Amino acid sequence: MPIYEYRCGGCKKRLSLLIRNINNPATPVCSHCGSREMTRLFSRFAVVKSEESRFERMADPSNFGDLDENDPKSVARWAKRMGKDLGEDMGDDFDEMMEGAMDEEAASESPELED
Repeated sequence: MPIYEYRCGGCKKRLSLLIRNINNPATPVCSHCGSREMTRLFSRFAVVKSEESRFERMADPSNFGDLDENDPKSVARWAKRMGKDLGEDMGDDFDEMMEGAMDEEAASESPELED
């Protein structure tokens, strides 16, 4: 018994409906406004990737096109993306560490105030 997603033509709400018989489906009805003007949508789905395919994707040179090794924010974005691709949540500690590194970098680049 699949769950199909629909958008109501009347109230524009998105609905998920359980279809009990795919051979003879009933006409879907909006539970919000009662309209029968429903459009079936494509549901989201996930694709399982092997570890090897994830490593191949990460090694693709096009992934490094927007990386500026001299910009701490760019390096932080790249590191977070790599962690996500590996299935690792970098967590709040990583964010704090990167913000600290960016602050240090900014402080070292700003001119010293002279008295």
